[in-house]
Amino acid sequence: MNTVNTNEMTQQFDNMFMAPARAFMTLSVDYAEKMINAQMDASKAYTDTGIAQMRQMMNVKDAEGLRSYMESQQNVAKELAERTKGDADKVVSLQQDFIQKSQKLTEDNVKQAQTAASKMSKTA
Repeated sequence: MNTVNTNEMTQQFDNMFMAPARAFMTLSVDYAEKMINAQMDASKAYTDTGIAQMRQMMNVKDAEGLRSYMESQQNVAKELAERTKGDADKVVSLQQDFIQKSQKLTEDNVKQAQTAASKMSKTA
């Protein structure tokens, strides 16, 4: 009569299915957190710029003030364009990092599965 080693089966199940799932979920949650933080930082920066512009506009009292305000808009537009480019670069970098790490995780899991399958075929 054969005895079934449930601890070994549980360990193999964990190694083959649960550990890779946990690793991928950890990677996914970390990526989501970084993306959310990047979006929140960008939103705050754009909101602060908009509010500052509204306050500056409220201080316009004459033609000279309006001219000065309009001239400053060129700098604001330039700063916003640079900020937008930086934010887009940050998102692309986060995405590339996630893709590279998930590909490596997949490759490692495939190698581990192949090794386990090879061991199982030798013992069978």
